[in-house]
Amino acid sequence: MTEQTIYLLKAFFLGIIEGLTEFLPISSTGHLILIGDWINFESNEAKVFEVVIQLGAILAVMWIFRERIFQLVRGSVRLDPVELAFTRNLLIAFLPAAIVGVLFIKAIKALFFHPGVVVVTLVLGGLIMLWVERRRPANSADAPLNQVQTLENITWKQALIVGCAQCLAMIPGTSRSGATIIAGMLSGIQRKTATEFSFFLAMPTMLAAAGYDLFKHADLLTQQDMLAITAGFVSAFLSALIVVRAILVFVSRHTYRAFGWYRIALGLVVGVWLWI
Repeated sequence: MTEQTIYLLKAFFLGIIEGLTEFLPISSTGHLILIGDWINFESNEAKVFEVVIQLGAILAVMWIFRERIFQLVRGSVRLDPVELAFTRNLLIAFLPAAIVGVLFIKAIKALFFHPGVVVVTLVLGGLIMLWVERRRPANSADAPLNQVQTLENITWKQALIVGCAQCLAMIPGTSRSGATIIAGMLSGIQRKTATEFSFFLAMPTMLAAAGYDLFKHADLLTQQDMLAITAGFVSAFLSALIVVRAILVFVSRHTYRAFGWYRIALGLVVGVWLWI
């Protein structure tokens, strides 16, 4: 195989990893950094690649939730108070990360996009996840009656808490979905509903992040970079289609403890590997 073919196969493989991990609370960016380093994937703008292929994953979510999205748009246009409140909450949750991202994303990428940082955040995030799940019922059906059970009943204060937590996800290894889901659960939102809200919040957040990176660095990307992004985009879309449906079924019956233990184990293994 030629070097370009191998390069594109690596990009396609990383796209699969992105789709599999983006909506699990285990950090897609952390996995992309670790696996990209392991397979020696090098792009002129590797960090742009990592952000832009997320578009494939987010489009998969938009396809799965397309009927609810159309309902939200129609209701907002018709000034339906329930849909307007949901739209307001998404905007409130989106703004903190948008502001922090515009002001500090360059410094964050320079400081934190490193395997050593991923190790620390993976382990710390796993411990927090186990602590939160220990405080809550194992079965979503057994959740306290005062927990928010539907997307439409989430308050603006809960949306703001989730939005602030999303800022932490700019640090690789934290996990955007993990931070927002756990913050939602701590604020009083039922596990499955917190997961669904995290998915909806991912749409404007990831579209904005990918669009911003493409616009800012488009002139630096070579034809080979664009081919790699396309390959990663397609594979991320396909793998995310499978994962998103599976995780919605999973969280309706199980806790996130397994993912907490996975994060800790992965962080320790990678830590030992880096040390050796």
